[in-house]
Amino acid sequence: MSTLLEVSGVSVSFDGFRAINNLSFQIGAAEMRAIIGPNGAGKTTFMDIVTGKTRPDEGRVIWGEKSVSLLKLSEAQIARAGVGRKFQRPTVFEDQSVFDNLLLALKKDRNPLAVLFYKRGPTDTEKVVALAEQIGLNEQLYRKSGELSHGQKQWLEIGMLLAQEPQLLLVDEPAAGMTPEEREHTTSILVEAAKTRAVVVVEHDMEFVRRLNCKVTVLHEGSVLAEGSLDHVTSNQEVIDVYLGR
Repeated sequence: MSTLLEVSGVSVSFDGFRAINNLSFQIGAAEMRAIIGPNGAGKTTFMDIVTGKTRPDEGRVIWGEKSVSLLKLSEAQIARAGVGRKFQRPTVFEDQSVFDNLLLALKKDRNPLAVLFYKRGPTDTEKVVALAEQIGLNEQLYRKSGELSHGQKQWLEIGMLLAQEPQLLLVDEPAAGMTPEEREHTTSILVEAAKTRAVVVVEHDMEFVRRLNCKVTVLHEGSVLAEGSLDHVTSNQEVIDVYLGR
């Protein structure tokens, strides 16, 4: 499997605290990966570094077939290169319909002239309908997004990210605040998405991670403590001591 993202020897400190400490690992081109670890393990900082929000003090972050350094790109350039990120709190346009939210998110030429003269074509409508189906909101297409349940808003936001056709999707605690049914549906959306791109899920909920049925990376004090299947890492004594034993 070809490597999509390679993080090597990355460290970053904030006011003398090492949030990421010589972190190295790789993610394949169409792979589901879960990242777990105690609070302060560096999970969010890792995502901040990959998306260009935080610049590391040292190390390399190499992206894609052409081995581009993400550290040389701005946040906007990284997003255009194919990195999508979903935060814990959904950010959707509440006054707009589900259809319009997805339409606005479609991958398009963003230069001002193209935006000015944009006319919605049948292919755009088809894409939006297909996305709505993929995230299970096809019956809510013309509802205002503000009327959706918490779980549905999360799915809409995942759909908006998928509309941008990212090669890597970073998802922060998608299961938080969801009903068991919603969590199950979220699992199937992410598993389906990971068939054609890399999906990295940062999650505290072990049951949710188990459902994803993927390789797990455990972070502790900004480094990789263990990696492998969930059963493999949860039977590791160090992982039990620093994370599961709490």
